Amino acid sequence: MQRKVYVTGVALLAALTAGCTGGSGTDGSTADAKAGEANTSVAAPGKYRTLREPCGSVDRGILRDLLPGAATLPEEQQEKAYDGTAAVTYDTDRRVGCKWKVDSPAATHHLLVDFERVVSYDADVSDDDRAEEVFAKQETAADLPAPTRSPDADPDEGADPDDGGATEDGEGDSSASPGSGSSDDSPTAPPSKAAGKPGGDSTTATPDSSADSATEGPTGGASDSATGAGGGSGAGAQAPEGLEPRTLAGLGDAAFLDDALVRSGSTAQRRTVSVVFRTSNVIVTVQYSEQPTTTNDLPDSKELQEKTQALARRLAEQFSD
Repeated sequence: MQRKVYVTGVALLAALTAGCTGGSGTDGSTADAKAGEANTSVAAPGKYRTLREPCGSVDRGILRDLLPGAATLPEEQQEKAYDGTAAVTYDTDRRVGCKWKVDSPAATHHLLVDFERVVSYDADVSDDDRAEEVFAKQETAADLPAPTRSPDADPDEGADPDDGGATEDGEGDSSASPGSGSSDDSPTAPPSKAAGKPGGDSTTATPDSSADSATEGPTGGASDSATGAGGGSGAGAQAPEGLEPRTLAGLGDAAFLDDALVRSGSTAQRRTVSVVFRTSNVIVTVQYSEQPTTTNDLPDSKELQEKTQALARRLAEQFSD
């Protein structure tokens, strides 16, 4: 007669407990591995996700000051002149611009504002860092003249007498900003190229534009060397002493000013002042030019620079709001 085998309750409970413990250990290991994969760090996005409407960003009072000839126009034409013309754009979240042009018996004035929101497509590079690279490339392309030393300054101050100011690693001091030249795929063109005739034909670059855009202006228009094309050697030599192209303090995170006087056609001379500044991941360009109708008149560099800087600071305040 075959005997029946009985398993005690204690033994059965122990076997079940061991099985459950083994299974849960495997699942826990898998979960921990997935959690580790999900902890991959990504660079922070920029402060700005959209851009301001450019034509409405310039106050009417400022426009009256910058475009004095509009006051002589009939009311309907005045409104049209103050409204400005929006630049053609393919993505208003990435780039926008607006231009104004007013003729008067005394002079023709052009105004251009351009906003570009820089976006990094590298997970290891933040939008702000990418914008800093783009701005640095623009500043380098502007070829600003080296700051002049005051007459009473010590010529050896801050320099190594053995190498004339070279750094410890043997590389000479450079006026180019860090990161310059590393932004070939940016839709922003350097100011030396971007400083084309304000009010000329303009087309905003697309977000995925490549290095080809370096030959276009801030809103895509081709340059005719109205400003900055000669860099510091051209524009700086033409600006009065103390008003040479230079970096600006207290405007956004970084800023510079360019000033160029060029001959338009065979007689009249046109002066164009450009101010470019960066605030977080947005780069703002302001260009203002004046071309007198008579050959003997020379646009006042100091006045144009003051007006351009005033508008740039007003725009910087708007982005800070």
